[in-house]
Amino acid sequence: MFKELKEINSRPTPFQFYTAEELWAKEHTSKQMLEYHLNEAIDVSSRNKSFIESSAEWIVSHFGVNDKTTIADFGCGPGLYTTRIAERGATVTGIDFSENSLKYAQQVAEQKDLKINYVHTNYLDFETTHRFDLITMIMCDFCALSPDQRKIMLSKFASLLKPGGAVLLDVYSLNSFNQQEESATYELNQLNGFWSPEDYYCFVNTFKYDREKVTLSKYTIIEEFQARIVYNWLQYFNKESLSEEFNKNGFKIESFYSNVAGETFDPEATEFALVAKKI
Repeated sequence: MFKELKEINSRPTPFQFYTAEELWAKEHTSKQMLEYHLNEAIDVSSRNKSFIESSAEWIVSHFGVNDKTTIADFGCGPGLYTTRIAERGATVTGIDFSENSLKYAQQVAEQKDLKINYVHTNYLDFETTHRFDLITMIMCDFCALSPDQRKIMLSKFASLLKPGGAVLLDVYSLNSFNQQEESATYELNQLNGFWSPEDYYCFVNTFKYDREKVTLSKYTIIEEFQARIVYNWLQYFNKESLSEEFNKNGFKIESFYSNVAGETFDPEATEFALVAKKI
């Protein structure tokens, strides 16, 4: 038992493990994530309905979206943005790891008679011959990627954009990082059965990496006949560190905002957004 507890509480190196499949490709957890997405009152997997509507309106206005605009939404989930933007006439592609979320998004598109191209894949693996005017990655998905994965992602963005095309994404700020604290807890059926339909104990270890500006929520899920670990990494940025990554990978920063609804940048906020143009 001592050995097992030691392993549960062990601290890996930043981004040592990647377990996105446990969240997005497993049947039970992906259904739970879809429920969070569709809860219009909370900001968990997606932001609340009011914010999404304001954000979509700003995107359409700021980027001049019309029937000639092509857009790719990386991590589109159940289509909360792709649906709204396609309704403005844009040609939209949505990429997501969750088959359940994409099935829901496709049903909505069919009901509304919208031609949206949904692609079921880990967006790190997404390939296409199409080129886009705008790429979006919303809800701080960029923060969940390791430095190497972010480099791959930015290279992919650059290759997929038309000349002068833009990227819009949001990230967690260093203000948010400074508010994080390390902790260790365990609970029966943690998060109201989020991890399994069967009973389980979940040990949650939160680690903070001051030098790298990274946090990890490490979930050790112990069921009667199996145990597994899910690693939820988050990278935190300031304007300088985010600009450096984009500038090194073929982009020029156009502007910073407090969020993807285009609100004025607030240096005290826990999140911020960026618009970058392909050079």
